[in-house]
Amino acid sequence: MGEAHTAVFDRLSAPTRRVVVRGAESRLGWRVMTALSGSAESLEVRSLDDAIFGNPGDTSTFEGLRSGGASVETAVIVDVALGDHDALAVRRESVTEGAADLLAHAEMLGVQHLVVVSSAMVYGAYANNPLPITEAAVLRPDPEFVFARQLAAVEGLIEEWRRSRPGRSVTMLRPAIPIASDGTSTLAGALAAAYGYRYGESDPGTQFVHLDDVASAVRIAVEQQLDGVYNVAPDGFIPGDRVRALSGHGMRLPLAERVAEVLLALQWRFQRGPIPPGLRSYTRETWVIANDKLRATGWEPTVTNEQAYVEGTDASWWSMITPQRRQELALGGLAAAIVAAAGVGFSLYRYWRKTRLRGS
Repeated sequence: MGEAHTAVFDRLSAPTRRVVVRGAESRLGWRVMTALSGSAESLEVRSLDDAIFGNPGDTSTFEGLRSGGASVETAVIVDVALGDHDALAVRRESVTEGAADLLAHAEMLGVQHLVVVSSAMVYGAYANNPLPITEAAVLRPDPEFVFARQLAAVEGLIEEWRRSRPGRSVTMLRPAIPIASDGTSTLAGALAAAYGYRYGESDPGTQFVHLDDVASAVRIAVEQQLDGVYNVAPDGFIPGDRVRALSGHGMRLPLAERVAEVLLALQWRFQRGPIPPGLRSYTRETWVIANDKLRATGWEPTVTNEQAYVEGTDASWWSMITPQRRQELALGGLAAAIVAAAGVGFSLYRYWRKTRLRGS
């Protein structure tokens, strides 16, 4: 039997691993479901509700779901709900409450591995942050931003769950600002809008990761059963001046720090500004993360920081074009306008000639 046939036989005869996705109804959730359904591994992918209540749901529509009569064990819970600020706000649920539900479901289903999507915001944004921040950094979320503070605390609870029984493992994914044309959360949108909006101050460099790339990181975490913390971000970052250019905001008059802080708080209160309380530090200082550890697993980003930013916000595509290309397009447009004007002039001249000949 050839090696290729042997590999296929081994895959089909291997027990199917059931992957349960908590938060499958979200924009990131259905991307994760789709990414996992296309895995080369023998996986059965279900939403958490389907796994608990036994409803078939819509998972049968995903190509790649395979059981083939093999034994099925619920081996992994993927949680994309803990880091979903909008969903938590709708449910009026704290991150801590969500974590309690996650761990209860893990006990109920008897899983040994969790994949959790947290946020790089747990590192905090400080002037003395290393550039970039690695997974070994101490967590220092802004104490005024409850969401980030709770995420950091919940990561500790999940680590305690991992250590409480031999054989358990956890993949903790910490993405940069997640964004997409159809999946930018209110929180991500506020952060994206806040850059380039400061009063006469320089902006820090920043990162934006596409939801598709976060989903592919989840797929690799499930397939390889990764154990540990992994940052999720494209290569590099967008410099502050480039962020301002992409955002379309011009430099503003410098204001005293306290005055600017009060003004921004009032703007948010009356829905006329992008920065909610507690987020300001994340727009003032850098919290750029390294992606080397995740890249070493074979993961590769498919969307750059700038591409993700432009897709996930209302930034103009024109801002993505290099100055040389803009000049070329402008000259091309000028040439086209001249040709069009010449055509109109010639048509008017012909019309005038015909009118004159008829009159004579």
